[in-house]
Amino acid sequence: MRQQRTEAAAIEAEIAHLRSLALDALRRRWRAMFGRTPPAALSKELLGRMIAWRMQEQAFGGLDRDSLKFLDGLARHYGSPRRQLKPGTVLVRDYQGERHTVTVAPDGFDWQGTTYASLSAIARAITGTAWSGPRFFALARRNGTSPARSHKKKCARVGNASLSLQSASHA
Repeated sequence: MRQQRTEAAAIEAEIAHLRSLALDALRRRWRAMFGRTPPAALSKELLGRMIAWRMQEQAFGGLDRDSLKFLDGLARHYGSPRRQLKPGTVLVRDYQGERHTVTVAPDGFDWQGTTYASLSAIARAITGTAWSGPRFFALARRNGTSPARSHKKKCARVGNASLSLQSASHA
């Protein structure tokens, strides 16, 4: 037990030391630990965190098989979390002076009497160019995150349908 405490203290001290290293020293440490050149885009902070994680993994063991399987399943099957729109939800977008209304259906999205498999297909039909459907209908930002509610966006509930009205600045 005492040896384990000593080893934990040594790892903790080494991790604390990582914070004081310059970027080029962290890159050398990365090459020694991972056996390859670190990705160029990694920041000093992220390099240090990943090296620290590897040190702890080597000293105390990595994730168990069940945890790895669970994380792999999340990455493969779910990807990033997506907003689930309920059938009956109505999305409204004003684009070039014309109002476009899309209703979420159990098997896709209804627009102008046709059911589409994705919002992106509708956005492409409306604009004539490739668009992210969730971005076009203000369900996601460029980086894929949900937009924060602001005074420019007004949402109302009509029956069991949600109505989203965009201001002219978003059109």
